[in-house]
Amino acid sequence: MGHDHSHDHTHGANKRALLISFIIITAYMIVEVIGGLLTNSLALLSDAGHMLSDAVSLGVGLLAFKFGEKVASYQKTYGYKRFEILAAVFNGVTLIAISLYIFFEAYHRFMDPPEVASTGMLIIASIGLIVNIAVAWILMRGDTEENLNLRAAFLHVIGDLFGSVGAVTAALLIMFFGWGWADPLASVLVAILVLVSGWRVTKDAVHVLMEGTPKNVELDDIIKTVENIPEIIAIHDLHVWSITSGQNALSCHAVVNGNLSVHESQQLLRTIERELENKGIGHVTIQMESEEHPHEDSLFCQIDHDTGTSYNHSN
Repeated sequence: MGHDHSHDHTHGANKRALLISFIIITAYMIVEVIGGLLTNSLALLSDAGHMLSDAVSLGVGLLAFKFGEKVASYQKTYGYKRFEILAAVFNGVTLIAISLYIFFEAYHRFMDPPEVASTGMLIIASIGLIVNIAVAWILMRGDTEENLNLRAAFLHVIGDLFGSVGAVTAALLIMFFGWGWADPLASVLVAILVLVSGWRVTKDAVHVLMEGTPKNVELDDIIKTVENIPEIIAIHDLHVWSITSGQNALSCHAVVNGNLSVHESQQLLRTIERELENKGIGHVTIQMESEEHPHEDSLFCQIDHDTGTSYNHSN
């Protein structure tokens, strides 16, 4: 119950952080687009393009949280919580696409650097830097470590922050040294950061969609934890995955020592659930079995059926 309350509280804080950030980013994005066009700065326009992706990212993120609140049904037995992961994939792919477009535009600007209104560029980029710092701080107060959706939005904003730093630096170089190539160079540096961020978010989100083992879960530790319980001989058919960010699930077959009564089985299950909750797993499904179980070829089966002894799954 406490676990659910904590998750609900974090969920609410994450949603508020996204909403406030969405309003600020969308408002300043419009300012930066206009400023980029007036000053003819690719660094500002690339930063504005990234801000557009931020606005979309934050908007989709808010929808993801809203969908995630819908209750489970016969058609969607886990509810809509995976929508958050789909939003993270969308955000990551968007980041990669934007970075490639910036590279393309920068190439042409290196070949033929246009005239840039450096003073206006400096003013707009400086305000953008302040806005991005404020939004990054708001998002940091959420759960950017565990929630992929929020982390994707946070990385968008961090990319913007570096973009603003690059635009400010480029504006100063143009003003004092007349280095027109500083503008496309700043946009390329931003594009590299955006590309790395987009790749990481996409990779992590696809890992969840492929039901890979959560990164905060050590499988060997999970096996050892369960098998250290006296009544458990071994476990097999072990699967650990994430339903969505911060919600890990486990299912397995557990071979028990002797014939347990219904009451004893329930007590054993509660013991296992408590142990696994301490390991970051909140949803546990376990099938109890005697030593003469029929799953000889099951994935991760740890019973040697010729000897009846358990073996390490890594062998």
